Amino acid sequence: MLSRWFFVLLSLCASAAFAHGVAQGDAAYIQSATGVQFFPYLYLGAKHMFTGYDHLLFLAGVIFFLYRLRDVALYVSLFAVGHSLTLLLGVLGGIHANAYLVDALIGFSVVYKAFDNLGGFEALGLRINNQAAVLVFGLAHGFGLATKLQDLQLSPAGLVANMLAFNVGVELGQLAALAVMLLAFQYWRQSPRFLRGAFISNSFIMTCGFLLMGYQLTGYFIA
Repeated sequence: MLSRWFFVLLSLCASAAFAHGVAQGDAAYIQSATGVQFFPYLYLGAKHMFTGYDHLLFLAGVIFFLYRLRDVALYVSLFAVGHSLTLLLGVLGGIHANAYLVDALIGFSVVYKAFDNLGGFEALGLRINNQAAVLVFGLAHGFGLATKLQDLQLSPAGLVANMLAFNVGVELGQLAALAVMLLAFQYWRQSPRFLRGAFISNSFIMTCGFLLMGYQLTGYFIA
């Protein structure tokens, strides 16, 4: 039963993923704000991650078969380090990347993790360093966040403090989403149908990743 709800949740995530970005009202606020706005940016960062369905799909794949909190903490920390670095370097360091290609890479990260969960790399005889992969894909996800902010006219006054606040908010939003997912997984894993549902869910996650990739690559070639 829970696997059905998980499938519905992923469906909602996928349907909204294509519209993922900075909401119009939030964008208007960011472009009009000047000076240090710590708590508003903290809120916006948390909101962006908690509603960032591409990020959540990847995180769901990462923790799908992690049963120990120590392992969850390790992988989530690697992801957080990666996306924090490129978020701050992208906005504060002025490092730019094509948004379509970055988002296509994010879609590929979703495909990668679902394929790994399905035993695809093992079947191919490939050994992947999952910790390094999560860190690298974290860098891509951070650039995804940075490209959304680079599209806006950010005031240089208080920019460093505001970006640090935004990044802290992203981490808080990630922790909140992670807590919800961990509780759902903990309950679901007690069901004898978990493994069958896991196959279906990861197949769907991988499909969502391919759709994200296709959508973004199409945008890149026609833009």
